[in-house]
Amino acid sequence: MKPTVVREKEELRRFCNEARAQGKLVGFVPTMGALHEGHLSLMREAKRAGADFVVVSIFVNPMQFGANEDLDRYPRTFEADLEACEREGVSLVFAPTNESMYGPNFESHVEVESLTLPLEGVHRPGHFRGVTTIVAKLFNLLGPCLAVFGKKDLQQALIIERMVADLDMPVEIILAPTAREADGLALSSRNRYLSAEERERGLSISRGLRAAYDAFHQGERDVARLSALVREAIEPHADSIDYAAVVHKASLTADGDNADDLVGIVAARFGNTRLIDNCIFAEDRRP
Repeated sequence: MKPTVVREKEELRRFCNEARAQGKLVGFVPTMGALHEGHLSLMREAKRAGADFVVVSIFVNPMQFGANEDLDRYPRTFEADLEACEREGVSLVFAPTNESMYGPNFESHVEVESLTLPLEGVHRPGHFRGVTTIVAKLFNLLGPCLAVFGKKDLQQALIIERMVADLDMPVEIILAPTAREADGLALSSRNRYLSAEERERGLSISRGLRAAYDAFHQGERDVARLSALVREAIEPHADSIDYAAVVHKASLTADGDNADDLVGIVAARFGNTRLIDNCIFAEDRRP
């Protein structure tokens, strides 16, 4: 059955309220569209967690793009996205306009502090304020639900978890594993921008994360040495590196007391395409 498509906020709220009144558990997967297997795995995860009314939002959020980023270039494949949602048994697709999400004179924002400062926060100032603001708005519209986020955007997922906890939102957050190609490349809507040669060089990210993962499981806990393994694998192949480091999951910095909560995390450019990836060494499978 094709999912219901709604574009107005009050329609979304009404459908979710009706689903709960029928005893259904609302599951939510927020996306910017250009859906791939990684997104579809999040929809399946929502169902595995018990959701029987799954909502997918498709909204390219202008608030989370910087002035020189790829807002206009970001792929928009709405009809193909709807077909993918139908195959996954999604109940409702919410596809609002910019005008409906951000009315005239919009000036309210939601902001998480310390977790937004390192890594992406250094290179994309204001990005996470845009993310937390739109996600908070969506959570308010859906009401009580479970929401599934991918670990590939780990910093984002941890920030959303913190926002939900701090603001007592009636939302259960589920973090799903990073979906990868067979050769280790993390799935991303932006992968379609890569030439064959750039994609081959992009595999250096998962190689670097694997090297650090293996060293961690052989007993290495020194953050500087693990970071060097990640960076040394990527540096000869990337056109530029924003960060390639090992950090503590709790702080997303090199500072921390728990030597077992380490995460390898990367953002690098290959051609004009910026790829991100990570691995939680104690939790995740080998990249």
